[in-house]
Amino acid sequence: EGSILDAIKQPRLAADITLQPVTRYGVDAAVLYSDIVVPAHAVGFGIDVAPGTGPVAEQPFRVHADLQRLREFEPETDTPYVLETVRMLASELKVPLLAFAGAPFTVGSYLVEGKPSRDHLITKQMMTTESQLWHDLMQRLAQHAVASIRSQLDAGASAYQLFDSWAGNLTQDQYRDAVLPHSAHVISELRNSHPGAPSIHFGVGCDHLLELMHSAGSTVIGLDWRTSITDARARLGKDTIVQGNLDPSLVQGDFATALTGTDAVLADNANHPGHIFNLGHGVTPGVNPDVLAAVVQHVHERTQV
Repeated sequence: EGSILDAIKQPRLAADITLQPVTRYGVDAAVLYSDIVVPAHAVGFGIDVAPGTGPVAEQPFRVHADLQRLREFEPETDTPYVLETVRMLASELKVPLLAFAGAPFTVGSYLVEGKPSRDHLITKQMMTTESQLWHDLMQRLAQHAVASIRSQLDAGASAYQLFDSWAGNLTQDQYRDAVLPHSAHVISELRNSHPGAPSIHFGVGCDHLLELMHSAGSTVIGLDWRTSITDARARLGKDTIVQGNLDPSLVQGDFATALTGTDAVLADNANHPGHIFNLGHGVTPGVNPDVLAAVVQHVHERTQV
């Protein structure tokens, strides 16, 4: 019994976990089994993923000297096990493999707060009162994200997702000034090095930031369950490719509830070709796997070209 970070360091185990949803449910792509704090952990910052809690830093990032504990990330030497996992999967999978990384803000919030936070008060204070320190941190974490995803794409991944799970806690001004330039930098760097790799940009509770997140330049914008697909396309453009956005709570219960919710998402998309059906956030513990299998089968039956 170890943490997720221990499992990630075992390529065969990490590959088998990645393969499970594909073999069990028949989904159309695999998402690498990993965690957004892997680069920070690998360079020795002192962060782990505590079961039932999430990322916890022994000594939070608070002063400029802490940048020395967060050196640049070199995937080939820092996380060779991740690249071995990706190469293994690239040879075994018959569907695309998605790489992923945490966006600079969300990873940074864990490092600054020292643990998951609902209000991000220390993070927002640093943004406001120590803006140079904040931007230096964001630049370093952007380098981590670029290097991490680039190495996964080089090893055989086909596309990637940038997770900004906590961005929804920010105002539009905070996001525009302190976060957007760094997320846009990640996407731009990867578009330059891997122009053929589609990108997905996703945050939770980000309806008020949708236009700003879209301006970061990703191929696909991920939606949580709070934003309708129709509304997103009305705001971002009718040809916008979206991912989402079934409310995860609707797969917690019976088959009928899950399939009714699935039909509502498909109706909201209205047969637009630019839609990747997904939940609006992660699968929560305790879900009946047979319900998930039924949702995947239902989507495939309703959307066959």
